[in-house]
Amino acid sequence: MVSAVFHSPLETMSAVGAEPVDPPATKVAPSQSVRAEPVEATTGTSTSSVRTARIPFDVRAAWLRVLPPVLGIGLLVLLWELVSLRSSSGLPTPVETFHQAVAVFSDPFYRKGPNDQGIGWNVLSSLQRVALGFGLAAAVGIPAGFMIGRFTFLSRMFNPLISLLRPVSPLAWLPIGLMVFKGANPAAIWTIFICSIWPMIINTAVGVQRVPSDYMNVARVLNLSEWKIVTRILFPAVLPYMLTGVRLAVGTAWLVIVAAEMLTGGVGIGFWVWDEWNNLNVRNIIIAIFVIGMVGLLLEYALIKLATAFTFEEVKT
Repeated sequence: MVSAVFHSPLETMSAVGAEPVDPPATKVAPSQSVRAEPVEATTGTSTSSVRTARIPFDVRAAWLRVLPPVLGIGLLVLLWELVSLRSSSGLPTPVETFHQAVAVFSDPFYRKGPNDQGIGWNVLSSLQRVALGFGLAAAVGIPAGFMIGRFTFLSRMFNPLISLLRPVSPLAWLPIGLMVFKGANPAAIWTIFICSIWPMIINTAVGVQRVPSDYMNVARVLNLSEWKIVTRILFPAVLPYMLTGVRLAVGTAWLVIVAAEMLTGGVGIGFWVWDEWNNLNVRNIIIAIFVIGMVGLLLEYALIKLATAFTFEEVKT
């Protein structure tokens, strides 16, 4: 085995201006194999210590990200505790509500009759109504918004109607639904539909009207059909506005379904809240409030992620 020999540059220079001397060549027998030996660096550090530098963990940024939400929740719990201790109306404390929540969520899908079901079934029933009403509103509102924004005649025709009907409270439509559909469940879906359709129509129409005129001029020059104008030009440009309308609509729908179910009865998170109030079970009402907030937050977060995935603009809460 032949080991490599390293020479210092000072050793190979005999004087200033002298030519460098090449190290003598080493002959290796054909039967011998040359194997390179690991050589340590001259600085004394081993090769195992030379690794890719890791990105340092920013403790301060992580602490600033975690600390404010924890302080906010802690402040809420503290105020709740103070109010419950000084209240004479029997408001449960956070500890009592937590123990009740453990009991409620230990079996959220029980069935003991048509009006006595777990909180899981009630949430799923409310989500089902929201999905049906919201889906119908999207199927009608988004194409209507494209047409109103695309054609000036339709815009002038429907703008007064939208301005008149949009400020009406969604619950004001509930008696109309009960009279027309003769049932509590279709009436609740109708209420979700009528309150969800306006944000979709308005935001989609505004997005169509804000499409740059240069795009439409190019479409006229190329003699594109109306279908290609909608699918190739309008839809990509209007998508951020449309998703914003969808996000606003689903938030409104989830707010309205609770109040609608309180009035119509049946199975649903709104009916569950009203039923627990009739039973004077305030702890379950507080649990339902947190459940409603968490479900609404998850719906909002999912739609924000959807909007971020399909648009090039930064979508923030």
